[in-house]
Amino acid sequence: MTAFKTLKPSSLDRTAFVEAFADIYEHSPWVAEKAYDLGQLQEIEQIEALHQRMSDILLSADHAAQLALINAHPDLAGKAAIQGELTESSTHEQAGAGIHQCTAQEFERFTELNDAYKEKFKFPFIMAVKGSNRHQILAAFEKRIHNSVEAEFKEALAQINLIALFRLLQL
Repeated sequence: MTAFKTLKPSSLDRTAFVEAFADIYEHSPWVAEKAYDLGQLQEIEQIEALHQRMSDILLSADHAAQLALINAHPDLAGKAAIQGELTESSTHEQAGAGIHQCTAQEFERFTELNDAYKEKFKFPFIMAVKGSNRHQILAAFEKRIHNSVEAEFKEALAQINLIALFRLLQL
C-alpha cells in the first residue's frame, strides 16, 4: 500500500477533502463527495484504498452519471488541447504521452478518429495515456473503434479509474 505524500485523508474535513480530491475524476467532484460521505476515513489513508472506494463509487453510479463523467473528458489531441483549455492534469498527461509533438498528419488522424469515435459511441475516446506514446495511443484508438458500444463504455470506465489512480499517486 502507498501512503499519500502530501496529505492525510482522515485529517480533512469534508470541504478540504473534496477540494483535495475533486479533480481526481475529471470535472466530477461528486466522486470525492461520496467518498467522504461514506465515512470511515481511517480506512482510506492509503492511495489504493481511496482509489478502490472512488472506483466503486463510479462503477456503482447510474448510467447517466457515468456517461456525464465520461463526457467530462477532453478529446485526445483535440481542440481543447490545441487551444490550451485542458485541466492541469489532462495537459500534463497528454504532454507526457508526447501528444503535443504530433505531426500535422497525426493531429489530422486524431481528429478523424475522435470524430468517428464520438459518432459511433456518443462519448469521447478515453485512455490513461501515462506510459504510452502518441503512436501507441493511435494504435489503441484504431483497435478500440471497432468495439461494441457496451464494451467501449466499460473500457472507458476502466480507463477513467486508471487515470484516477495515476492522479492519486501524484498526491
